[in-house]
Amino acid sequence: MLSAEDWIHELQLQPHPEGGYYRETYRASEEIPPEGLPVRFAGYRSVSTAIYFLLRGSDRSLFHRIKSDELWHFHAGDVLTIYVLGARGLATYRLGDNPVNGENLQIAVPANHWFGAMVSEKGKYTLSGCTVAPGFDFQDFELADRHELLREFPTYRDIIVALTK
Repeated sequence: MLSAEDWIHELQLQPHPEGGYYRETYRASEEIPPEGLPVRFAGYRSVSTAIYFLLRGSDRSLFHRIKSDELWHFHAGDVLTIYVLGARGLATYRLGDNPVNGENLQIAVPANHWFGAMVSEKGKYTLSGCTVAPGFDFQDFELADRHELLREFPTYRDIIVALTK
């Protein structure tokens, strides 16, 4: 079994602003013009994008949100817990390869929801893939402010503190 460092090297992954490591692997050549997109977007967007995303047990994917739906895919390693905050409160999902243990090979995160993730066991790692449609653009990416999230979701203080700076 490859280590996290092996995957980072072999896949040429780079540090991601939210935490962990990534590399874009696909960007559709077809673009959607602004008039074909919801109002929340400014400018053209690729129809779809995809990345590899790796988190080690010592890493966190900080709470952030994007303007598109994001589909997570399990590739290798250990279980990743994905936390999603929205109007209905906190939802927790397990990304992994064992459905008998409540793990999912794919998880969909709706547009404009705060989400973050941690590897379930320290010392382990998760290699996943993320597909975004309309395609990802860093101008659609927003890291959460801890104080604002705590004001909006005071019930979930522990996970907000764990997944924000």
